[in-house]
Amino acid sequence: MKIGEYNLYSIVTSTFGLDGGAMFGIIPKPLWEKEAPADDLNRIKMVTRSLLLVSTDRKIIIDTGNGEKWQTKFSDIYAIDTETINLNLSLKCYGYVPEDITDVFCTHLHFDHAGGNTRLDGDKIVPTFPNATYWIQNENWELANSPSEKDQGSFMADDWSVLMENNMVKFVDGKDVFLPGIDVHLTYGHTTGMMHPIIRDSSNTIIYMADLIPMAAHIPLPWVMAYDIHPAVTAQEKKEILPKIVEEEWIIFFEHDPVHQACTVQFNGKHYQLKESITISG
Repeated sequence: MKIGEYNLYSIVTSTFGLDGGAMFGIIPKPLWEKEAPADDLNRIKMVTRSLLLVSTDRKIIIDTGNGEKWQTKFSDIYAIDTETINLNLSLKCYGYVPEDITDVFCTHLHFDHAGGNTRLDGDKIVPTFPNATYWIQNENWELANSPSEKDQGSFMADDWSVLMENNMVKFVDGKDVFLPGIDVHLTYGHTTGMMHPIIRDSSNTIIYMADLIPMAAHIPLPWVMAYDIHPAVTAQEKKEILPKIVEEEWIIFFEHDPVHQACTVQFNGKHYQLKESITISG
């Protein structure tokens, strides 16, 4: 798919699992399990899916997934699999390697979105994309480095410390355009200052939903995560943007849905729901 100056590629970097109850908040299990079956540990199957944007002079990757720096204990807890599919394999499918990436767009710094920012080289943590600039929202940076007790398990300094040491980070407020042809929508319900890139031309608009709508099952307004710092704010942010998405027929891109890369959305008079599943690439 091509939108504007960019060719778009879906890049799956891992599979993993999170607790279904946490992923769907107040929604009862008999309802959410119809959309996302749970294993015997109550985990639902998910992916980390990045979006690669390629223009004549830039190769931009939006979010980098869980990464591969995990100790066995934690990879088991989250059922993280980077053997079957990973960043390098997915990039290679389209003829690219990490050294080709010019920019990394960090929607926010939770471990399942920024873990692939860095990698292990022996016992040393190094940047995964040695030639890239990493774009980080300043408020989310502040939260990541001074998290509350609720948030601290979601942020891991190893995902960004070496980037700062190598002067590879550029801070943005997310209100002004900082990459060509990419607008940004900011939300605050899931975490402070989460950035959603929007790419558009005269025919199509696509928005990267990150954790505002991580899976197709999260399209209905009340279906929000217990992981959100302000679940009611998340529901309101969805209520504000979904009418525009429906009216203007935007494509929404899912970071965590194991089935759907992207889709259009419809309103059935009562609920917002998936209209048409869309394959971006692959």
